[in-house]
Amino acid sequence: MARTRAPERTLLPSDEPLSLLRKDGTPVDDSPLAMPDDDVLVELHRRMVLGRRFDTQATALTKQGRLAVYPSSRGQEACEVGAVLALRPDDWLFPTYRDSVALVTRGVDPAETLTLLQGGWHLGYDPYEHRVGPQCTPLATNTLHAVGFAHAARLKGEDTAALVMLGDGATSEGDTHEALNFAGVWRPPVVFLVQNNGYAISVPLSKQNAAPSLAHKGIGYGVPSVLVDGNDVAAVYAAVREAVESGGPTLIEALTYRIEAHTNADDATRYRTSDEVAAWLDRDPVDRLEAYLVSRGLLDHARRAAVAAEAEELAASVRAKLNVDVVPSPDELFEHVYATTPRHLREQAAALREELA
Repeated sequence: MARTRAPERTLLPSDEPLSLLRKDGTPVDDSPLAMPDDDVLVELHRRMVLGRRFDTQATALTKQGRLAVYPSSRGQEACEVGAVLALRPDDWLFPTYRDSVALVTRGVDPAETLTLLQGGWHLGYDPYEHRVGPQCTPLATNTLHAVGFAHAARLKGEDTAALVMLGDGATSEGDTHEALNFAGVWRPPVVFLVQNNGYAISVPLSKQNAAPSLAHKGIGYGVPSVLVDGNDVAAVYAAVREAVESGGPTLIEALTYRIEAHTNADDATRYRTSDEVAAWLDRDPVDRLEAYLVSRGLLDHARRAAVAAEAEELAASVRAKLNVDVVPSPDELFEHVYATTPRHLREQAAALREELA
């Protein structure tokens, strides 16, 4: 039996997370990652500010009853924004439920992004318009979608990479292991970005993982792996861009933290302390990049005010669109399931219409 060709890149992640900026915004001199260009850094800052304002607005809409649920990604903006901006226009994004800021960064209309969480439709946007798959609510199912998509694109001769986003808890799911196995064998251009925010709802990482790091999980499947500082947007951007351009599979663990609760239905004070949260607030990704940009003369008061004003306009637009009551048609329950609706569903739809008449 022929032996599988050994991967060209190293499988082992570093012992410490790779970074380009320290938490005070000073640069790391000996990082193996390439610092993004100045215009990219300025755009990364703008997108993180917009993303944070979108996130706080969505959280407020949940408290007002306009959204059924909202999983905040506050504190994880570097992962959400850095990874998405590293994609090329023809690449695809396969997000999970916490990645609304990633969708907005990719160009999806913010109100359409929230349709799923509002309870109006299972999917509120056209996946093909911005090359964004449906937000995945079941854990890790999107990992297999991404691998299959990237493999199919390669078979068709397309230069398309797939970025799949998942949390630390999703790495304990069987789907992730199957996806990594397929990725190791087929070698498609797929990037697994694990946002390790410390908790799978209320379960700490120490109670669901025995590996030295989540990045180490790629070794057994022959998938090169990287451990990166998930609160350093420059490092996340550089790591994902390098992975996309490699043309093969990569597992990236981004070490970050979820500042808010899991969702509005969760009480995070029952499983973590205020001191722990405060320690991570001190590593804020937006503050870190702002400090660097100011030190380089790339961000001043006028630029910061302009971005803040743009963020408020975004929030006002989201409020206006989400403050309109949705009156879905019951018939929509039977649409977009089959290309040709089977007889039993036609009969059920007719029975429902008769009952509601």
